[in-house]
Amino acid sequence: MGDPYILMLIALAILATVDLVVGVSNDAVNFLNSAIGSKAIAIRNIMIIASIGVFFGAITSSGMMEVARKGIFNPGMFMFQDIMFIFMAVMITDILLLDVFNTLGMPTSTTVSIVFELLGAAVAISLIKISQNDAESISAIWNYINYEKASLIIFGILLSVVVAFSVGAIVQFVSRLIYSFNFEKRPSYINALFGGFAITAITYFIIIKGMKGTPYYKDVKFLIEDNTLSIIAGSFLLWTLISQVFIKLFNLNVLKLIIGIGTFSLAMAFSGNDLVNFIGVPIAAWNSYEAWSVSGVEANAFSMEILAKKVPSNVWLLLIAGGIMVVTLWTSSKARNVIKTGIDLSRQGEGHEKFQPNPLSRLVVRASMGINSGITYIFPAKTIAFVNSKFQKPVIELTKDKTYELPAFDMVRASVNLIVAGILISIATSLKLPLSTTYVTFMVAMGTSLADRAWGRESAVYRVAGVINVIGGWFLTAITAFLAAALVAYLISWDMVMIPVLLVLVAFLIGRNTIIHRKKSKEVKEQEYIQRADLITINGVIEESADHISGVANRVNKLYTNVVDDLSNHDLNKLRKTDKHVGKLNEEIDNLKDGVFYFIKSLDDTSVQASRFYILVLGYLQDVAQSISYISRASFKHVNNNHKNLKKGQLKDLKEIDNQLTELLGKVSSVFELRAFDDLEEILIEKQDLLKDVSDSIEKQVTRIRIEESSPKNTTLYFSILLETQDLITALMSLLQTYEEFHITTKEIN
Repeated sequence: MGDPYILMLIALAILATVDLVVGVSNDAVNFLNSAIGSKAIAIRNIMIIASIGVFFGAITSSGMMEVARKGIFNPGMFMFQDIMFIFMAVMITDILLLDVFNTLGMPTSTTVSIVFELLGAAVAISLIKISQNDAESISAIWNYINYEKASLIIFGILLSVVVAFSVGAIVQFVSRLIYSFNFEKRPSYINALFGGFAITAITYFIIIKGMKGTPYYKDVKFLIEDNTLSIIAGSFLLWTLISQVFIKLFNLNVLKLIIGIGTFSLAMAFSGNDLVNFIGVPIAAWNSYEAWSVSGVEANAFSMEILAKKVPSNVWLLLIAGGIMVVTLWTSSKARNVIKTGIDLSRQGEGHEKFQPNPLSRLVVRASMGINSGITYIFPAKTIAFVNSKFQKPVIELTKDKTYELPAFDMVRASVNLIVAGILISIATSLKLPLSTTYVTFMVAMGTSLADRAWGRESAVYRVAGVINVIGGWFLTAITAFLAAALVAYLISWDMVMIPVLLVLVAFLIGRNTIIHRKKSKEVKEQEYIQRADLITINGVIEESADHISGVANRVNKLYTNVVDDLSNHDLNKLRKTDKHVGKLNEEIDNLKDGVFYFIKSLDDTSVQASRFYILVLGYLQDVAQSISYISRASFKHVNNNHKNLKKGQLKDLKEIDNQLTELLGKVSSVFELRAFDDLEEILIEKQDLLKDVSDSIEKQVTRIRIEESSPKNTTLYFSILLETQDLITALMSLLQTYEEFHITTKEIN
């Protein structure tokens, strides 16, 4: 009878390992963003500091393990078999959910996912038990669910969003008034006092409060709780003195020290608070099995009241889990993807925006602008001027080949992010509340960004849209976690054979998501974004733009052929895929056009004339992309609406045009790939033949309409393809002509 449950424990152990990997990939954003974004410390050193913090945090997490055992449901109402079903459902759902968010590069909350998965699975099993008991009604559900504790946890998580954002914004505003953006010029005593306050806060809330989760706390409890104020005051004086000594004697930047200690402490707080999300359920399952295996009672008759008692955690298991988390930190590409999202939304400067505006983000920005205008009327002009002077960003003079080294935000904001987030998370940990570290760190970062005026008129609507998307993802996490865990729990309770089926499904989906992620990462690396630091001369412009043209010619060549072939076969699925690839091409060219401002700023004084040429090149590339986009969309719409296929004569003419266009685009790609710009004139002569063939095809269709054509939809599609093909060729030739003229002019200058 015990064999199935041993196998389930083995499966849970494997799932816990996988969950640690996917969970840390998502949560690394919580404690690495500030240090990486500020570039205060080398990335290698940041990773070492964070790794040590994770190990220390793993030891302090033992007190949090109670949440998985009794925080969401009343274990005494469930039998051993019920508990194992709940735990299996939770782990399977958690891995799938977190891996999907990691693949998308979206930070989500491991705490919210585990809480709602436990809730969903427990509700499903409870309803099954109630339905099998004639003496119970649906209202008995509250006997099974620890609704008071669950409500407190959920309320605490939601409240943390508001508190973290507000506290982060207020502390950052005050810090900026003290420091301004010229923090290097502030008197040393201000740095020392700030260091004393910051490190004292970290010391007390992370180290002292963190000890409450360990078995060693009882030995020093009387010393700490009876002398709290003395410890805080003494720590403040000690750390202020140490900071002043280091500043004066070693010229130490105290903000770097704060960021280093803050990263350690936040990694420790994360591990102490969130480790329960990854291994709490498997450990609870092992405790359950130990109690049941010596009882001699049937699995469906053994009550799990034992889980309501406090059970000490195995320190070695916690350290092994910490080790897996550290390895994941160093190796996970998905973690870097999630980190990038957080940094992009909080960076001080402008740049490529990942998220697109939506009506809500526009409304929020307009409302904020109205509030800001109202504030200027309420406060005196001198007060407004004083505050504005503190937020004046200094002009940093860097050579053009070093501009990419600028941090996303400065060390003042990074320090505030770490201090505020660390304190809030540590308070929750000491109260045994599984506060969402993702919610806290993300909302603190967004609050400090807002207070620091990082969201200007140029970027606010995009950043707000990003925040709304991320928060919307959190709510989606909660709903999905609840429903998915309930469904999985029902399937497992229906028949235990569903467990191996679901495990195979998990392996398949994670493997599939990993392949998709690697493919996308490869596409991003191959995507031909301009490296601004290299485009400082005319020759650099020619080289870079030649690569763009060669790449676009190759892709348009394949896309046009695909459309013609797919249209001939009336293949809707392939037309849909082609249309997606066309959309990617348009998006990439739009991104290049969005970067024109940075391109022009990166040119040296002798190469400014290249800006007009480059703008024209991008304009023609966009025209080419829009033409193939219209052809693809019209073809997809035609087939999707189940209209008649094109006539054989029409398809034959299109294929002939495609063959000629393939040859022409192949030559264009080859010329720009080999930099054989002297051959451009020959291609320009050949274009006339292709344009004449397109015109002849239009004339043929006019004749068909007069004699035999009976389908208006076919005629519309056919004319649309031919006319857009004409536009495509014309835009391409204009591009080649512009390039030839610029090449000749450059040769003469050289």
